[in-house]
Amino acid sequence: MDDPGRRHVRAQLEVEVQQSLDAVLKVAVSDLPGVALNERLTITLDGEPMTAAEVIIPGEGRSHVLTVRPGLLSVDYQATIDGRSAAPTVTPADYLTYARPSRYAESDQLGAVARAEFAGLSTGPDLLAAVSSWVGTKLSYVPGSSGPTDGAVQTLLRRQGVCRDYAHLVVALLRALDVPARMAAVYAPGLQPMDFHAVAEAIVDGRWRVVDATLLAPRAGLVRIATGRDAADTAFLSTYGGAATLSRIEVMAVLDGDLPGDDVTRLASIG
Repeated sequence: MDDPGRRHVRAQLEVEVQQSLDAVLKVAVSDLPGVALNERLTITLDGEPMTAAEVIIPGEGRSHVLTVRPGLLSVDYQATIDGRSAAPTVTPADYLTYARPSRYAESDQLGAVARAEFAGLSTGPDLLAAVSSWVGTKLSYVPGSSGPTDGAVQTLLRRQGVCRDYAHLVVALLRALDVPARMAAVYAPGLQPMDFHAVAEAIVDGRWRVVDATLLAPRAGLVRIATGRDAADTAFLSTYGGAATLSRIEVMAVLDGDLPGDDVTRLASIG
């Protein structure tokens, strides 16, 4: 896929912490070999600077971990990305890890549906296109229609959801057909309304290929944040212990120049 050029991303969060807790942030752009990355992460508590420890989980991306006492936690991440990295490497472990059912992608419960709807299709580009089209046709994109613990089965029953629900259903259907698949959290230039975005990835001919059944943003411009089995591995904020309320979130992702076109019949990778 063509180089989309320079991309600019930003995420701002405000979290009201009522009781002390440990927080894990996944807002920083993932490691992008061969790409120039200029970034800044600023974290304050009631206006006082805080430092987070960066933890890299192989294959998942970069997390920033910190312990927070009660107060107003503010997070501001900004990055400029120049160039495009190669498609992520597929490892032998990927074939095992991403073929299994997971918390929000219950592929073991969707085998009959997957086989009935996609019988006779190979495991290559035609299957990815068919699953993407089927999910995009069956679901309606309705903000606020799903809960944080809804999985692919619940999404299929409700026939509506947001990007994470579309991605979970795509991932679950592909896994049910023995195609390793996973979720990626991304910044998405062109997305409306702007927010963190979730897409699916599947292994085709030894390469990770992106599937976005929402068709809400061109795949060429996507910037990877985190990768995992499902939303449990890719959430932009996780808290442990204590109590907190997310009071503000603002996400921005743009690129210099015009948005690229997106031929959905072509295979594409996140770069």
